[in-house]
Amino acid sequence: MNPHATLHFSPQLSPAVFGIVLAVHGIVFWVLLRQQSFEQPKPQKVLNMRLLTPAAPQQTEIVPPAPQPAETPQPLRKPVPQPVPQPVPAEAMAPVPPVSAAPVAAAPEMVVAPAAPPPVAAAPEAAAAPAALPSETQPLFDADYLANPKPSYPALSRRLGEEGKVILRVQVAASGLPLAVEVQAGSGSERLDRAALDAVRRWRFVPARRGSAAVAATVLVPITFSLKG
Repeated sequence: MNPHATLHFSPQLSPAVFGIVLAVHGIVFWVLLRQQSFEQPKPQKVLNMRLLTPAAPQQTEIVPPAPQPAETPQPLRKPVPQPVPQPVPAEAMAPVPPVSAAPVAAAPEMVVAPAAPPPVAAAPEAAAAPAALPSETQPLFDADYLANPKPSYPALSRRLGEEGKVILRVQVAASGLPLAVEVQAGSGSERLDRAALDAVRRWRFVPARRGSAAVAATVLVPITFSLKG
């Protein structure tokens, strides 16, 4: 082999070879970086400690007891001799007369007289019974013996088919004759009302009575106009 020989590389590389070379360089560079990498130290937890200062002990104040007053010594008293009772002779003991109690005057008895009964009021006289009111009767207009004629039915009202009921208010005198006749409630037809007024003004009535006396009074007279009757 010639030492002076030189190696000549072709300046032109195929794309495949160039890609392989580039990949190899990338792998080498990645390996070098992995070798130089190092793990970062994990953060350590720091414990904060604080020393507590012990509280000062409380001093208890000792109160000395109050001095007790000294007792004053009492002077000794000498015992007083008691006299010895002497026996009394039997002759000197005279009988004591019994003491009688003084009679006590009896208290006067109090006699309570019964109270006099109150005077009995005289019974009021029974009120006179009210006189019975005399009976009253109303005037009559339908007695058979009166023979009052019935109102005539107007011919025009028959043709027109008019019907109705008329109520007349009649003031009857004590003699039984009608003093005033007026329509209390009409039938709805002026012809029927007028026919009823004309008939009742010629009627005679049984007068009202108060007790046995005939009096004037008012009575209502109903009159019905009907084509069916």
